[in-house]
Amino acid sequence: MSRIGKLPIKLPSGVDVTCNGQEITIKGKFGTLENKLPDLLGVQHLENTLIVSPNEKTRTTRQLHGLYRTLVNNMVIGVSEQFHVNLTLNGVGYRATVQGKSIVLNLGYSHPVEIEIPEGISVTVQKSTMINLKACDKEQLGLFAAKIRAWRPPEPYKGKGIIYEGEIVKRKAGKSGKK
Repeated sequence: MSRIGKLPIKLPSGVDVTCNGQEITIKGKFGTLENKLPDLLGVQHLENTLIVSPNEKTRTTRQLHGLYRTLVNNMVIGVSEQFHVNLTLNGVGYRATVQGKSIVLNLGYSHPVEIEIPEGISVTVQKSTMINLKACDKEQLGLFAAKIRAWRPPEPYKGKGIIYEGEIVKRKAGKSGKK
């Protein structure tokens, strides 16, 4: 049995869970998330805890047990607290603005880059170089942050690009002069 899968999920106050067969719906103050578990797993709802348990003892079940327990736990955390990602723009002239339902990035190209903001994600820009993303769905948030970062990943010589908060960019030495 998975060590992570065995751990119970504690439900904070204000979170409602509905289990309908293999479908699980979690509602909280920041939104509603749904997921469908495979037939090999089941969910038990006891007072203030959720327990993901395997129905069989096969290799595939053991592999999915910890994964789906973590996915359900992320749903609970997302609807109660929200997840956030902070991005920093490093580079001369790099800046971001939010215009309606899209984010506009100036990243040194001849044109501004306009990216549509998906439903459920809130974007704020501070000092025109700090982008704060918040959402209750961790997967959707990570994909959107990666989509923004893909326009200018950090480069190792000058450190220019879009960097996650806390990320360390390994710097390389440039060319050495003639000897």
